[in-house]
Amino acid sequence: MPNNSELLRDAIINRRQVRAYYDGYYREMCPHAMGWKNGAHHVLSFQFAGEGSRTLPPGGQWKCMDVDGINIVSVSDGPWFTDNRHSRPQTCIDQIEVEVNY
Repeated sequence: MPNNSELLRDAIINRRQVRAYYDGYYREMCPHAMGWKNGAHHVLSFQFAGEGSRTLPPGGQWKCMDVDGINIVSVSDGPWFTDNRHSRPQTCIDQIEVEVNY
């Protein structure tokens, strides 16, 4: 059975949706990149549904998550969500392991 990192990698390469729990909250997201920063394994995702510590803004938001903190991961087909409106460059990942191929 694939581990969470392998599931996220597959979702990034194949532009698939991910449903998972992070920080105790259910989240629906489209992961765009995964890699390392300061020794921590991170994934940068666009969360389009679910919950979080704050209300999800209309249309969704970018989230940087520690891969080790993500659990109960499932990958599925569905619309690919992203947001091209960046107010600043991403600071989630220094060393990219895998990213969406545009």
